Amino acid sequence: MQPSDPYQAVRAELAALRHQVTGVRGCVIAGVDGLLILHDTVSGPEPHDIAALAAGAHGISRTCGAALNQGTFQEVTIRNQGGYLSVYAVGELALLAVIGDSGLNIARLHLEARPVTSRLAGLLRIQTVEHSGYFG
Repeated sequence: MQPSDPYQAVRAELAALRHQVTGVRGCVIAGVDGLLILHDTVSGPEPHDIAALAAGAHGISRTCGAALNQGTFQEVTIRNQGGYLSVYAVGELALLAVIGDSGLNIARLHLEARPVTSRLAGLLRIQTVEHSGYFG
């Protein structure tokens, strides 16, 4: 008998997001340090690379928020000719990175992804900004 996957519920959240929003090509959960935690990608860029890019986007966005006195990082979206990279805070220590193609409805992604980040923080036992963050 194989032990159950402790991240099964997390993987289900990522898969659901990919299936609910047309144009989502993959999802990655990364630490704010750029290390890959989990991913739900079919093909395309290497998940470790996406994790590193997400951390870079988080870093510059966090710096902008501090410089503009706008508070803590919440999310950032980068739009390129062929698609999108959206990065969302999952508590203080993790990030949800979503890769989308050029047909992605970014407003729909934001509506779907924001509540997912709260659920992911709970599933990964990552405390939110109001508390000191940690992985349980």
